[in-house]
Amino acid sequence: MTNAFIPLNIAVLVVSDTRTEADDISGKTLTERAADAGHRIIEKKIVPDDIYRIRAVVSQWIADHQVNVVLTTGGTGVTGRDGTPEAVKPLLDKVLDGFGETFRMLSYQDIKTSTIQSRALAGVANGTYLFCLPGSSGACRTAWDHLIKDQLDFRTKPCNLVQLMPRLLET
Repeated sequence: MTNAFIPLNIAVLVVSDTRTEADDISGKTLTERAADAGHRIIEKKIVPDDIYRIRAVVSQWIADHQVNVVLTTGGTGVTGRDGTPEAVKPLLDKVLDGFGETFRMLSYQDIKTSTIQSRALAGVANGTYLFCLPGSSGACRTAWDHLIKDQLDFRTKPCNLVQLMPRLLET
């Protein structure tokens, strides 16, 4: 017996001091791939690299029970303005350490040791999955195609994140 696909509601946040809707490639990559997989993009925003503005948007989305998944792109590097992990990590109830580890392992195949500069992060907050990805479209493709897509598909065996959703708010 095959499980049926369950479309999820996904919000996408582009963190950038320079990108606009007209020239954003990474956010567009994520929204297109998620929609092509059968999910619903319920909102997309672009905010500057500012910890408090990032945290405000992500907090709003994790408080909204209609949002199942938040994807962020940008702000995961090591420069002074990169603050997405610092903005998001305090909001997480649980960190999915394996995501960052596996993402860097996969990225190594393409960008070699430059992958150590990535602080990609994933976790769950208030029953919402969060994935913080680097700002490059290549990194977004790697993360979506090789990690996120299958974990957000109820049909993926032996297990996936969707099947755990009813239990995320257990006490």
